[in-house]
Amino acid sequence: MVRRTLRRSQVRTWFSKLPPCLIGMEACATSHYWARELTELGHTVRLMPPAYAKAYVRRNKNDPADAAAICEAVSRPSMRFVATKSDAHRAACGLHKVRGLLIKQRTMLMNTLRGLMAEFGIVVAEGPQNVDKLVAILADPQDQRIPQPLHEALQYIVETLSGLEKRIAGLDKTIAAWGRDNTICRHLITIPGYGPILSSAMAAMVVEPRAFDSGRHFAASLGVVPRHDGTGGKTKLGPISKRGNGYLRWLLVNGAMSLPAAIATARSAKQRFAGWPTERPYAHG
Repeated sequence: MVRRTLRRSQVRTWFSKLPPCLIGMEACATSHYWARELTELGHTVRLMPPAYAKAYVRRNKNDPADAAAICEAVSRPSMRFVATKSDAHRAACGLHKVRGLLIKQRTMLMNTLRGLMAEFGIVVAEGPQNVDKLVAILADPQDQRIPQPLHEALQYIVETLSGLEKRIAGLDKTIAAWGRDNTICRHLITIPGYGPILSSAMAAMVVEPRAFDSGRHFAASLGVVPRHDGTGGKTKLGPISKRGNGYLRWLLVNGAMSLPAAIATARSAKQRFAGWPTERPYAHG
């Protein structure tokens, strides 16, 4: 047993002097980078979810105790490991993280705009599609319900919102372009409810689907199944657990919610054109 504290600049040099061995790491920030670096040195690296390794911490939490717990957890035959992502997959995941951050900022600005204007009796329906009505009120020079200097400050929010919209649209195009070059993404996008954003996120973040025995296990890893709570042979099902990747779960829920509207639109179109002739002498582009 060796107990050694290493600085970041010493990690690669120290491990390069060791014979090939099994290395256990928590799947946290920079873990995929170090997994690739140590694999190049001939070592076998296994990444584990932090929640799984935490169960092996004996008493107080500190760095030596965490290291001992990881050492114990990586040797367990029932331990589940995280697949190491390549640079291309990590870059694609980074695109989605930047997009998610910008969407959160856009939502914050919209809520701030709605709240401040509601203080002066200007209220519109909920939803981002109705924010344009607030923007039109601020742009109207004849509307003096918002006094200065708040009116000018709200214009700053509008300008920031406009910039965020352009950046989000640009990221959507970049993500869609990445998905067109990815074979898995092209297969996923054929599933009903899957768009370019969800398909590319799934292809980038789930690099080793064979780690799951079935689709039910994958759904459980994303937290879209009921939480179990039981004892004495009686199991109670609660709400969804909301564990795992919240971004993928959010996209999956949005994709599922879009299906009823799409089905209703298709049925309406089918009923509307039910009386049209099957063959027409003209064709639309």
